[in-house]
Amino acid sequence: MFIQKFTLLFLLTATLASAQTRVYTREDTLRGTITPERAWWDLTFYDLKIKVNPGEQSISGSNEIRYKVLKANTVMQIDLQPPLRIERVEQDGKSLVVVPDGRKAYLITLQKEQPVGSTQSLTVWYSGKPKVAVRAPWDGGFTWSEDQVARRPFIATSCQGLGASVWWPCKDHGYDEPDSQAITITMPRGMMDVSNGRLRRTTDNKDGTRTFEWFVSNPINNYGVNLNIADYSHFSDTFVGEKGPLTLDYYVLPQNLEKAQTQFQQVKLMLQAFEHWFGPYPFYEDGYKLVEVPYLGMEHQSSVTYGNGYRNGYRGKDLSGSGWGLKWDFIIIHESGHEWFGNNITCRDLADMWVHESFTNYSEGLYTEYHFGKAAGAAYIRGCRGLVENKTAIIPPYGVNAEGSTDMYYKGGNMLHTIRQIIANDEQWLAILRGLNRDFYHQTVDGKQIEDYIIQKSGKKLQKVFDQYLRNTAIPVLEYRRLKGKVEYRWTNCIPGFDMPVKMTLSPGKFTFIYPTTQWQSSACRVPAKTALEVDEDFYITTNAL
Repeated sequence: MFIQKFTLLFLLTATLASAQTRVYTREDTLRGTITPERAWWDLTFYDLKIKVNPGEQSISGSNEIRYKVLKANTVMQIDLQPPLRIERVEQDGKSLVVVPDGRKAYLITLQKEQPVGSTQSLTVWYSGKPKVAVRAPWDGGFTWSEDQVARRPFIATSCQGLGASVWWPCKDHGYDEPDSQAITITMPRGMMDVSNGRLRRTTDNKDGTRTFEWFVSNPINNYGVNLNIADYSHFSDTFVGEKGPLTLDYYVLPQNLEKAQTQFQQVKLMLQAFEHWFGPYPFYEDGYKLVEVPYLGMEHQSSVTYGNGYRNGYRGKDLSGSGWGLKWDFIIIHESGHEWFGNNITCRDLADMWVHESFTNYSEGLYTEYHFGKAAGAAYIRGCRGLVENKTAIIPPYGVNAEGSTDMYYKGGNMLHTIRQIIANDEQWLAILRGLNRDFYHQTVDGKQIEDYIIQKSGKKLQKVFDQYLRNTAIPVLEYRRLKGKVEYRWTNCIPGFDMPVKMTLSPGKFTFIYPTTQWQSSACRVPAKTALEVDEDFYITTNAL
């Protein structure tokens, strides 16, 4: 997902202010912690079945949860947010005792023995009117709207941060994903549902409803699951990528079909660029879909949603101010970038959401570089610095479902761009980006794993860099001065021991690495007086010439 500074300034100010003084509750802990009632079982499969009633804005259904027993226990935590309610839970045809723990978690007492190593299942039935997303996708829930031309229902879900339990019962924590999932959606005839994975079957029922059965053959994070209901028009294409033919399917409102057939040609350009930088698209078995929705869009796995109005930029604006952001459609590029960072590599704790958003913001610059050149990509990334706020750290407390500062987007992207400059070897940097998606393929990770991987593969001392940009709000200042024919320099406004190398002109027109610390250092050689002292602008720092 993404945040746009100008349209959400009030919302962000309120959110960040509350984050500075927030007191975390037991419900935050239940949602954000791998509790004992979660830790003892490994999720393997969901069979989610939902009936949607647009007239009443209600849903009802069931979710079969299959799991492997890791250790002895008979109490399971399942999450479901009000006003939805669990009706009953059964295992092997027997009803189980369900006790609420707070407002959003339920403790289920199992009756049968749970042998370690065995595979078990239970089914949760539920119903109600799910939370309405007032401003999707930022607040999450159901969007109940109407096609303004045909006056037919136009419905979608979005739930990042808030969690999938806002519309279906599940193990709502990022650390555990099912190996595969079935999604069955029933609604009044005359509309269709588009969800994740591949469509296996469509059935017209005798009661005037229609059922769509989708199957996801890859692991999928909870918030990546979605349903999208409308009277869609469909067209398709094929991309020949690194793993062979990849099916591309597009679902749009009929009145937008012609515009979509033109605008969605950018999908192949996106895949060309991102397969180059990150490796093969991670979900060839499930295909790639782009689906029109009544909100701006989000990164639902293999079912990316789109609402950018069939124009380039972010709602027609260039977020970077560089001009390059108007060369491509922001939603197509950004939300699809999450297929690699967010869906392929998924953070275990919401506090590490920078793994999703920093890399995906950075991917916008890499897309620009691939198609328009290295200077264009760098200009785009630098241009996004104007959106950084530096009010709170990117990484918040762990274990309480806390989402960090929105600087995870633009500041995080510039941090990665800076690290590329430090490594100073584009082939090595490309290998690191592709290696991340290969070595953490379909895995959930801690952010520290990603930091350590980049440090190990680059051979560079980068821990202070990660700490400075992810865990601190200050942008480091390079102070420098001429003294006795040489140049002296040091870091200020930084964490203790900060020693990031940076490039500076120590001879006319040539950038050379210097190695400042928080103490004054001197250049090894004399610097001609005619040399204009400049710092490489691709390093995300500020400077102070004394």
